Amino acid sequence: MTSPPPESLAGLSLAEIVTFAAKGRIAPVESWNPSFCGDSAMRIMSDGTWLHEGTPITRPSMVRLFSSVLRRETDGRHVLVTPAEKLEIAVDDAPFLVTDMISEGAGAERHLAFRTNVGDLVVAGAGNPLTLEDRGQGARLYLHVRGQLDAMVNRAVYYDLANLAIEEASASGSPIGLWSEGVFFPMTA
Repeated sequence: MTSPPPESLAGLSLAEIVTFAAKGRIAPVESWNPSFCGDSAMRIMSDGTWLHEGTPITRPSMVRLFSSVLRRETDGRHVLVTPAEKLEIAVDDAPFLVTDMISEGAGAERHLAFRTNVGDLVVAGAGNPLTLEDRGQGARLYLHVRGQLDAMVNRAVYYDLANLAIEEASASGSPIGLWSEGVFFPMTA
């Protein structure tokens, strides 16, 4: 059994983060198509807190387990899915929250790696874009994580990214935004 990545990205190289991300195994929820069974009585709040019947789920291992069987349907609903059942789960905004970030390089050579509140490790790039969107609660920065699931970038990481983007734009005269894996992500609405 491989050990999980440390709780912070600080001190990890990009290569180490990519290795941990590649080892992260998620259930093949996109290929499961069980019958709909009803409501799970669960909710994911916009601050990343998972609730069951209104009570916070405080065991991180349980939240990670549930997150591994989370899927977004084509109609926008979120469900928890196993080979045998599908239950709806309420999601206030994005189901995940970006809580940590590391940046290596600058300009078009930059690589941005992120950790979510459920332990997903994601390197921003063509398959995992950063987007500034208004989903009804003002403009927020989101990172595509997997499947049809996104993570909202938390305030501290957002400010770190904004500072990098502003510094780089000031130095180069380029638009405000950031590169990662050779892709430019504008940080303007």
